[in-house]
Amino acid sequence: MCGQLGLFLSTVINKVDKKGRVSVPASFRTVMSQEEFQGVVLFQSYTQNAIEGVAMSSMEAMSDRMDDQFALFSDDHDEMATVLFGESIQLAFDGDGRITLPQSMMDAVGVSDRLAFVGLGKKFQIWNPEILTERKDHARRAVSDKKMTLPKGGV
Repeated sequence: MCGQLGLFLSTVINKVDKKGRVSVPASFRTVMSQEEFQGVVLFQSYTQNAIEGVAMSSMEAMSDRMDDQFALFSDDHDEMATVLFGESIQLAFDGDGRITLPQSMMDAVGVSDRLAFVGLGKKFQIWNPEILTERKDHARRAVSDKKMTLPKGGV
C-alpha cells in the first residue's frame, strides 16, 4: 500500500477536547513525516465499529488498486469509491500535532472524551477504548482458535 512509509504500531489512548481536537500519537506523525500532505485521511470502517486512518499516499495507492480491479464506470467501482473516497476526510495536523474530528464521525463509533489510536501496520484505526478492549480480545481468540501464523515470506 504505502511502500515508503513506516508502520503504525501500538495502542495509544488520548483525550478529546470540547472542540473535538485530539493529539495524533507522535510515533504515528513520524510515520507520515515524509508525506506531502501533513495530516491524515480518515473514513468510517466498513468492517469494524472504528474509524480507519491512513496517509494520503495510501489513499492514492488504493485508488490505483481500484482502477486496476474495476472498470472505471462500473457499479462495483462506484460503490467502493463512494464508501472509500466519498466518505473520507483529510485532516491536517495543527501546530501541536492535533486533528479535529467531525462530531458525526465521533458519534458513529461512540467516541466522546477519549479515544484509542491502534496501529495496524500500514494503517491505523480509531476506537472507543472500551469497545477496543472487546475487539482485541476477539482478535486474540480468533488468531488462537484458527492457529493462525504469518505466511512464509522473505523474513
